[in-house]
Amino acid sequence: MPNPWKTVLDRVQGKAPKGAKRSPLWRSVRRNFMLHKTCAVCRKGTGLEAHHVVPFWLGGRELELDPDNLIALCRRHHYAWGHLENWKSINPTVRADCAYYGTRVRNAKEIVR
Repeated sequence: MPNPWKTVLDRVQGKAPKGAKRSPLWRSVRRNFMLHKTCAVCRKGTGLEAHHVVPFWLGGRELELDPDNLIALCRRHHYAWGHLENWKSINPTVRADCAYYGTRVRNAKEIVR
């Protein structure tokens, strides 16, 4: 399967095509994925959303339902890190960004204590 990130900017310029529909299995996959999860940035366990690392409309059905393509984020961090503060944007480095920012935030809180 070709790498969906290789031509992402050429294909979509950060915009989801109209009419992209989710699989009927999505709700079940999301529910199972979200069990016992916390936000990858702030570690809060409430208000969580499942974010696709490779967007479902770009990566195909296989990646839409693959738990390895998901990351749990609270609503605030889903918008900030998952979509770079623009719901039409894609962040191909979302995992690394969340890990880096989350570590900095947690370390700063420990210093203040």
